[in-house]
Amino acid sequence: MAISVHILKQRGLVYVRYSGQIRVEETMAAFAAHLKHPDFRPGMKQLVDLAAVTGWDHDFVGLMEMQAEKAQHLMDPRRELIFVYYAPTPVTRSLAQTIIRSWEGIDAVIVRVQETEAGALSILGQPETSFADLLDHAR
Repeated sequence: MAISVHILKQRGLVYVRYSGQIRVEETMAAFAAHLKHPDFRPGMKQLVDLAAVTGWDHDFVGLMEMQAEKAQHLMDPRRELIFVYYAPTPVTRSLAQTIIRSWEGIDAVIVRVQETEAGALSILGQPETSFADLLDHAR
């Protein structure tokens, strides 16, 4: 599995791209590194690109623990936390639905799933219609 994280400070946005087989322990390691980035701030919108994911480890307990850890570090009590998952395939939509269930009961977290890059970016208020354009313009 590969994970890339881009913190777009001027946009108040974190773009995370996964590829291959997702494993909870690798995801947590990448998350810990992203928390240490100098541009990271709690409350940043989260854009999660799952398009290149081929599967995941189905570690439901680990997923729930990971989401609790994320909530603790990502949330800003002054605003809602927004996650948008780009999930264009049946495998990624299934994963996204599992992730949505893991956030249930946390009122301050808004989670959306989109099947197009343009749709995901629109929800986040970004003018671009592709992730490549977002990364080019936001640097």
